[in-house]
Amino acid sequence: MGNSNKQSIRNQAALAPQDLKRFVDYSIFKFESTEQVEKLTNIVGQQRARTVMNFGLHVNKPGYHLYVCGIEGTGKTSYVNSIVNDFAKRDGTLFDWCYVNNFEDEYKPKVLKLPVGLGKKLQKSMENLLKDLKEDIPSAFNDENHQKNRTSIIKKYKKKEELIYKSTSKTATDHGFLIKQSGTTILTIPMGEDGQPISEEAYGLLDEEQLATIAKDSAKLQETILEATKSILHFEQELKRSLSGFDHQTALIAIDFHIDELVKIYKECSEVIRYLKYVRKDLVNNFHIFLPDESKKDEKQIGLLFKDDHQALKKYTINLLVDNSETDGMPVISADNPTFYNLIGKVVYENRMGAMNTDFTKIKPGYLHDANGGYLLIQAKDIFTKGLAWEGIKRALLTFKLQIENIGEHTSSIATASVNPDPIPLDIKVIIIGNMDIYRTLYNYDEDFRKLFKIRVDFDIEMEYNQDNITGLARFIHTHCKKHGLRHFDRTAVAKLVEYSSRLAEHQNKLSTRFNRQVEMIYEADAWANMMGDDLISAKHIEKAIQEKIYRSNLTEEKIQARIDEGSILIDTEGEKVGQVNGLAVYDLGEYHFGKPSRITATTFMGRKGFVNIERESQMSGNIHNKGVYILGGYLGQKFAQKYPLVLTAHIAFEQSYGGVDGDSASSTELYAILSSLAEIPIDQGLAVTGSVNQNGEIQPIGGVNEKIEGFYNVCKNKGLTGKQGVLIPHQNVKNLMLNDEVIDAVRDGQFHIYKVQTIEEGIEILTNVPAGQPNEYGDYDKETVYGKVAAKLRMFMEISKEQEK
Repeated sequence: MGNSNKQSIRNQAALAPQDLKRFVDYSIFKFESTEQVEKLTNIVGQQRARTVMNFGLHVNKPGYHLYVCGIEGTGKTSYVNSIVNDFAKRDGTLFDWCYVNNFEDEYKPKVLKLPVGLGKKLQKSMENLLKDLKEDIPSAFNDENHQKNRTSIIKKYKKKEELIYKSTSKTATDHGFLIKQSGTTILTIPMGEDGQPISEEAYGLLDEEQLATIAKDSAKLQETILEATKSILHFEQELKRSLSGFDHQTALIAIDFHIDELVKIYKECSEVIRYLKYVRKDLVNNFHIFLPDESKKDEKQIGLLFKDDHQALKKYTINLLVDNSETDGMPVISADNPTFYNLIGKVVYENRMGAMNTDFTKIKPGYLHDANGGYLLIQAKDIFTKGLAWEGIKRALLTFKLQIENIGEHTSSIATASVNPDPIPLDIKVIIIGNMDIYRTLYNYDEDFRKLFKIRVDFDIEMEYNQDNITGLARFIHTHCKKHGLRHFDRTAVAKLVEYSSRLAEHQNKLSTRFNRQVEMIYEADAWANMMGDDLISAKHIEKAIQEKIYRSNLTEEKIQARIDEGSILIDTEGEKVGQVNGLAVYDLGEYHFGKPSRITATTFMGRKGFVNIERESQMSGNIHNKGVYILGGYLGQKFAQKYPLVLTAHIAFEQSYGGVDGDSASSTELYAILSSLAEIPIDQGLAVTGSVNQNGEIQPIGGVNEKIEGFYNVCKNKGLTGKQGVLIPHQNVKNLMLNDEVIDAVRDGQFHIYKVQTIEEGIEILTNVPAGQPNEYGDYDKETVYGKVAAKLRMFMEISKEQEK
């Protein structure tokens, strides 16, 4: 074949400079800078996500919670916050929630469901009630009339006691005794002839008969005294009851006055009225806590006036758990740290005298309480790293109620005094924001998740390249610059950022929705404009930001390039070699990806082992790569083993590969190396190859095409461009080309070439400058073609094998 025919093969497959990138003409923009662009009011692209999200928010039925799905950086969280906050401005049915003391069982606090704003009002009312009672009850008891009436009651009973005492005293005198009262006890003392108590000396001079008479009379008198003592004790008890009733009535007047005032205020709220009835009953029974402690009358400190004032009065306070008085529309809560207790709420304990104690005032709300009646936003990566948090939220959503509990009680062997508050009804829509991996795991292994999260909102990583989305991107730039005080973009900068977006999307007809990467470029371009002293961001600042971002990340790439330059890694970019091809691989360093060539070699000889993947034999090959190697046998069998069996052993290796190989993007490269080895036709080492292949010899698309091309270009540039070097790519990947300007300029100048390939036959012709060959009507190939030489070699292997078998 003449040189002109050889050259035409490459010319037909070569791509023109305009095919290598989607260039954006800045003249399409009607503005001079983004300062003149309108503010962005909605997310750019993501039409599917917007439609599904809108539907999910409108469905108010059990189980229709939302899982927002997409990769990091697509604007999921920002959009969800924006759309939910906007949606939540509608009027919703909210309540205030309070916990109050259960006067029948303090370990089971009662919950009050109150109209919005009433919780704070009731809390203040109870504070004022206690404050008023602290003043009014002591004042009532210190009132002059109260004291007079109390004294009158005491005098009444004292007169009765005096009458009994006088009567008993006369009886004692008649029997020769004097009596003396000691408290509620009456003592008898013998009386002398002078009417005075007998002295000890005189008592000692009495004879036995006199003593016996005194003892006998004393015994009779004791019976009378016993009855008198009983009467006095009875009067004392009556006095206590009378005084208690009188004090009770005095306190009741003060208490009822304030309770009646509260009943008037809250007459429309039955729950408050019911609660006030219990409060009144308990206050009446315990009014003494408002009275001064007699043992502390001399204390100067006001705080010591009441007995354990804070603890005694705490049971009348209101624990305002959820206050929606300031909530506009429906609440939207972002669960920043969704632990079990932060979600469900908790009961706090305090150490008193070495013992852990709690009460209804120590009940604290969780995110679900705050979001009740509205929306709760949770990051999947957060909730699934917190113990029991997921189980807690599932139970709340399945039972439609919030039950606060101490999960430590389930694992502790020691019983602790705790409270078991009433559950609160739950009406909420939960929105989990995460990725597809977490979604699949939950959907496949958690049946409760399938019941609860019926709406999946998918965020795409790309959007269509059209005028609406380009305009949306310009408005996005304007909004971000305005919000963060950045310099605005001129038209050239916007055009460059659109090109950068297409590069991120790896598609000429798409734009990336990974806005976090584009925001980084906006920030960094602004920083470079500031360092250069420019007031407006232009294309040069975007280009500088891209270059510097690469420079910050490409140390590893430079190290590998240096090893290639010095010859430690063997890569040929000139000459021809049999059974040797430059394959292309992408190195993934997280955020940064780059391509570099790798030498792939194949040796072929007679045998029946078939294809030996050296990487697999060394346990350095992944399953996908192994599959790609097996496909090669299918292709060769279909092409060359229709009349006779394959008697072939082929060894394939990635030279100087020490970290493992996976993926099938090198399968076409491996097949080229095998064909070259069998045909003994050298391959142009100035060319590199990427692309997978199927059993029919069709080239299939691969990923990372831009990085692969640029990686080989850099190797060729360092070794010296000859004008003959280039890369073979699958024809389907042409639309993915968004190459840097340096590579495009080299192609434009004829120093580098990109070839699109559809079949193995096209590829082998470009690599060898020899026709692949077409089978004739008998299935044979021209001997001067690549396939003719391959067929001849395989036939020779078969014939020699037959001779050896004979």
